[in-house]
Amino acid sequence: MQPHSLFLKIIPYILFLVSSSFILPKNNVKNTLGNADSKPLKVAIIGLTHDHVHWVLGREKIGDIEIVGIVEPNETLVARYHKQYGFSMNLVYKSMTTMMQEVKPEAVMAFNDIHGHLEVVEFFAPKGIHIMVEKPLAVNVAHAKKMMTLAKKHKIHLMTNYETSWYGSNAKAFDIIEEGNTIGDISKIVFNTGHPGPKEIGCSKEFLEWLTDPVLNGGGALPDFGCYGANIATYIMKGETPKTVTCVTQQTKPDIYPNVEDDAIIVLTYPKTQVVIQASWNWTYGRKDMTVYGKNGYVFCQNNEDMQLMTNVKDGPKSLKALPLPKGMHDPFAYFSKLVREDFPLKRYDLASMENNLIVVQILEAAKHAAETGETVVWEEYFKLE
Repeated sequence: MQPHSLFLKIIPYILFLVSSSFILPKNNVKNTLGNADSKPLKVAIIGLTHDHVHWVLGREKIGDIEIVGIVEPNETLVARYHKQYGFSMNLVYKSMTTMMQEVKPEAVMAFNDIHGHLEVVEFFAPKGIHIMVEKPLAVNVAHAKKMMTLAKKHKIHLMTNYETSWYGSNAKAFDIIEEGNTIGDISKIVFNTGHPGPKEIGCSKEFLEWLTDPVLNGGGALPDFGCYGANIATYIMKGETPKTVTCVTQQTKPDIYPNVEDDAIIVLTYPKTQVVIQASWNWTYGRKDMTVYGKNGYVFCQNNEDMQLMTNVKDGPKSLKALPLPKGMHDPFAYFSKLVREDFPLKRYDLASMENNLIVVQILEAAKHAAETGETVVWEEYFKLE
């Protein structure tokens, strides 16, 4: 890989770690700022093929987690990251079974393909080990339900991580929405998520191999970026499921992504609200923005901190800067540590909750069906047997 390509690949993760802030509404913060166990959470990393693993490798200096094992059979990939981050090769195992024979982690973080999430939960949940997976929770509803059943049976936390869950702007927007009268009743929410394409931005070949596989990832741009809007919309709608799901997908770059869609538009309807999710590997630039429109005005989250708020047309919009939350609640790993150690309660529709993320997978599955058939999915009819 050329030096400039490596730089383009790594810089988003650097910016993420520097600028991210944990997103929890104010009413949740008071439940999560107690005294945590001073010892770092002992975690194992399951898989290195997801490029988001850069977020955690080398992060132990912060002191809230300790990596006690890494499961990855790809020796070339292990050697590359060993050289980059300097972790001990004594931590590396080729399978979950061999790792568990040597070490006993309190929790695991899955950075493998999405299809492999179920295998991770099937292995670790019966052992009482808490689990964090990268978004989305699962490739389909059947997998998601099996994972949730196991997590509840064995009383473990099963957390799904989204980059947007740590945006201070989203947390501020949630507070504005909760205030009720600031922008008025919500009529429409629009999400624009994606980038120029995983290959175009320099994702690793190991990541690309499964990210562009319809089985291992469950699709292309639709699950990869459609999940963000589905997750946040489910939170804003307090766990309500949509009445209908409509979706149109396109494959505009079949020479690069021959097996999956690279563009998707999902429309969700609720009794008084419409949600539009534009998920694409064809944006000119990387973006994860959200606009919530109310009867009186709107709140626009441009990125993790830059915002606009309009409370009425006469006064027009004003710019805002979202503030980070307290140290220790600023990223997924700090949050996961507190979730495991302090066992603070999650509402069923919270961003990280299993219930929210089951709905996310249902939305994605319904959207996929709608795109394939060209027909709008009526939720109650489609999921009536579930």
